[in-house]
Amino acid sequence: MTTIRAFIAIELPDWLRDRLAQLQDELEVEGPAGVMRWVRPEGIHLTLKFLGEVPTAQLPDIQVGLARAAATVAPFTFRAEDLGCFPDTRRPNNVWVGVHEPTGALQRLQQAIEAQIGPLGYPPESRPFRPHLTLGRASRHARPADLRQFGELIARKPLPPLGTVEVNGVSLMKSDLRPDGAIYTRLAFVPLAGDE
Repeated sequence: MTTIRAFIAIELPDWLRDRLAQLQDELEVEGPAGVMRWVRPEGIHLTLKFLGEVPTAQLPDIQVGLARAAATVAPFTFRAEDLGCFPDTRRPNNVWVGVHEPTGALQRLQQAIEAQIGPLGYPPESRPFRPHLTLGRASRHARPADLRQFGELIARKPLPPLGTVEVNGVSLMKSDLRPDGAIYTRLAFVPLAGDE
């Protein structure tokens, strides 16, 4: 059985990826050296559902489920703003920019995807959905003191809003893991088609 590693995401416009790349460069210069492994700017996206290893024969069913979910939500916008870390600034394992969408459309879209894709064998995440754009992950070789220092930088660094993103659809993405970072390829784009 042939499988691919896949996920469902909102892809970002180039202008936002450029701003996120500038932010990564700033953090690299201002923080301790070698603390973060930065995500390639062209690979930054908003994950809605990580699927993991997917049989290629199941991709059409996933695409149908994705279309059903997308039919329930109209196009919407979100703001990219705020800087933070998971799990927190004392242990910055994942550095991110926040996603703010006050109408609830993003949450409804994510829940509709869970409802449509879950029965195909991809159960909902146990953690609550916290939309974010991952900039980088802690290096395996980072010293704890350097990580704490980096977390302090994140806590005090002001970040003006980066802009508003129009969301017109969702993408089914393939992830190829490579030693120098993952490469993401769009397999399908499904437009949002709700009437809200």
